[in-house]
Amino acid sequence: MIALDPALVARAAEFIAACTRAQLTVAVAESCTGGLMSALLTDVPGASAVVKLGVVTYSNESKVSMLKVPQHALDEHGAVSAQVAIAMAQGVIAAGGAHLAASITGIAGPLSDNTSKPVGLVYIAAVRRGQQPGVQRFQFGAIGRDKVRAESVIAALTMLEGLLQPA
Repeated sequence: MIALDPALVARAAEFIAACTRAQLTVAVAESCTGGLMSALLTDVPGASAVVKLGVVTYSNESKVSMLKVPQHALDEHGAVSAQVAIAMAQGVIAAGGAHLAASITGIAGPLSDNTSKPVGLVYIAAVRRGQQPGVQRFQFGAIGRDKVRAESVIAALTMLEGLLQPA
C-alpha cells in the first residue's frame, strides 16, 4: 500500500470540507489507481456525507458493465484514452447520483499493456453534473508503479478541486 503524503491528506480533508459546505457529492471511477483515490477521500472523517460511490473497474468488461463505457470506445481507442476516461467519469456520476466525478485510467507499470502506449501514461477526466467533462493527459514516465499511482491521485484531486465553483 502506498503511504500518502500528509499534505495530500490535508488537501483531501479541505476538499471534503468544501464539498460539505457547498452540499456537493462526489463519485470516483478508478482503473490503474486501484481504489487509491477512493481511499484518500474516505480516509477523511465526515467523508460519508460527500462520497457517494468509489468503483475500481480494472477490466474492460467491468468498465462496460458497471460504467456503461461504450465497447466501441474501448475497441477504437483502448482503455487508456481520453474517450474512455470521459465515459468512465460520465458513467460513475450517473451511477452514483453525485454532483462531481473523476475517473483515472492509465498504465502504472512496470510493464506496458502490449500497445504503443508507454508506462506512465494516464488520462484523468472530471465532470460536474450538467457540464461538459474535462480530460487531461499525463505522461508521468517510468517513475515506478507507486509513484505513477500517487501522481495520478494528486492530479485527479486537483481537477476535482477545480470543479468546486459553478461555471
